[in-house]
Amino acid sequence: MPKMKTKSGAKKRFKITASGQLKREKAFKSHILTKKNRKRKRNLRQSTLVAAVDVKRIKRVLGKA
Repeated sequence: MPKMKTKSGAKKRFKITASGQLKREKAFKSHILTKKNRKRKRNLRQSTLVAAVDVKRIKRVLGKA
């Protein structure tokens, strides 16, 4: 059986940390920024970890499961 291909969209959106956790960027930072306050936009800049319930599914599309 051949190896499973990595989904290109997932490859661009997620990174695996050294400890094996999944890192992602936050959404809602691309447009309509005038109505969002300064604090909210600043918090959207930081990356965060993927929720525990989604890790198994995302690792599968990355070909790591």
